[in-house]
Amino acid sequence: MSTATTTTELVETKKSGGLTGAAANYIDERTSISTAVKELGRKIFPDHWSFLLGEVALYSFVIILLSGSFLTFFFSASMTPVEYDGSYMPLKGVEMSAAMASSLDISFDIRGGLLMRQVHHWAALLFVAAIGLHMLRIYFTGAFRKPRELNWVIGFVLFILAMAEGFTGYSLPDDLLSGNGLRIIDGMVKGIPLVGTWISFLLFGGEFPGEAIVGRLYSLHILLLPAIIVALIAMHLLFVVVHKHTQYPGAGRTNQNVVGYPVLPVYAAKAGGFFFIVFGIVMLMASLFTINPIWNYGPYDPSPVSAGTQPDWYIGFADGALRLIPPGLELVWLDRTWSFNILIPLVSLGLFILVVLIYPFIEAWVTGDKREHHILDRPRNAPTRTAIGAAGVTFYAALWATASSDIIATHFKVTMEGVIHTMQFLTIVGPFIAFFVTKRICLALQKKDREIVLHGFESGRIVRLPGGEYIEVHQPVDEYERWKLVSYNDYKPLMIRPNAKGKITVGQKARAGMSRWFFEDRIEPVSSTELERAHGDHH
Repeated sequence: MSTATTTTELVETKKSGGLTGAAANYIDERTSISTAVKELGRKIFPDHWSFLLGEVALYSFVIILLSGSFLTFFFSASMTPVEYDGSYMPLKGVEMSAAMASSLDISFDIRGGLLMRQVHHWAALLFVAAIGLHMLRIYFTGAFRKPRELNWVIGFVLFILAMAEGFTGYSLPDDLLSGNGLRIIDGMVKGIPLVGTWISFLLFGGEFPGEAIVGRLYSLHILLLPAIIVALIAMHLLFVVVHKHTQYPGAGRTNQNVVGYPVLPVYAAKAGGFFFIVFGIVMLMASLFTINPIWNYGPYDPSPVSAGTQPDWYIGFADGALRLIPPGLELVWLDRTWSFNILIPLVSLGLFILVVLIYPFIEAWVTGDKREHHILDRPRNAPTRTAIGAAGVTFYAALWATASSDIIATHFKVTMEGVIHTMQFLTIVGPFIAFFVTKRICLALQKKDREIVLHGFESGRIVRLPGGEYIEVHQPVDEYERWKLVSYNDYKPLMIRPNAKGKITVGQKARAGMSRWFFEDRIEPVSSTELERAHGDHH
């Protein structure tokens, strides 16, 4: 009797879960997915607004995939000449490629097509911007240090691939603006000595513009590049889980713990809500603000070049680098034309990208620090690193602004030569000024932190002492705030010692010089002795 009752209770318990419970049990019994969900659900993530930049990038990519899937049903990746016969009357009867005609059909004849085009474009811009800001946050807080050097490389490769993905999509409509952009790429490729012409013929399938480039870019845009990006995003997120999340310094936060919320249910609910916020903002922008109106540009024709045109913002730095180089830097040698007005920008940008890519390894080599770091730095406490970052941002910003040199000249009614010369000065000298000013500011902020720790905040209350002396009473800082101000790594220049043969190699001397440049000008954190002495001064 008791056995039958127990069996009946078990059956009723299973039935009480309903269809959802039965489906969950069915899947779990065959995959054991509950174990993974349990482990992932207990992962703790800290709560800070700057960590949302990475989520914005992820959600933007999801929006790109959704809107791009819609557009692939109607876009024709062909350069076959056709006569436009759509709804847009100003271009009716004009000969254009099938790619351009299908883009116009999506914009004017497919229900919701123009909205999806603009959602796709705005999400792509937001995707690149979010990755860039996310990497700046990682750089200035030192989140790239051990054990996250490889994740920095993955993130930066994602940034490059995102720009490539944006450029290939930007070139697909085969309108006048995208055609001019491809012409610039063709000129840069042909400027490479010895192999440039051959690479151009291979890329375009013959003489520019050829009839194959749109189809090839389409394959890259919807297949190869997205697949690589998805794989790298998965690796990036896997490393975040494996290494655990970094966190800002604060009370109770150490390299051995993470203070925050578990993934399930708190963080997952907040992340899901934030996804819909990002999606809604992108939809709002796509609904209210026109972007890339290809009907105004018309189909691509190699003969006209529109004035005042720029590429999407993320490619502006490359266009600006080409505009900065003075004319006439060409040399005929070995029966080949060496176009230094193209080679110099290519080499400079290549070196800039390489330095950014390997920077975590450079800093680790300079500091000699082999410890794991899970607590972030305040930018002021790493003045040289912060100054280098400010110099890099200034260099990038100057190149980016130069891409609009003609717009600046016409809007502010100044000469084009004056704008170019100003931008040349800012590109070369600006990073050095930014480095010096930023480092001085960081050191001044560190000195201010020392003063606050030792003497407290200025209260504004003046007190007269029995001896007639007037002093301002300082309000002491609380222990939690004091801990944040004094708890950071104090790096010192490396002491290079002779090797087993009693010699100091050139590499060791270079490392010592770099280390001295990094850390010789620094402010040491307040020691416990200084703190005890300061608290005995009746301040």
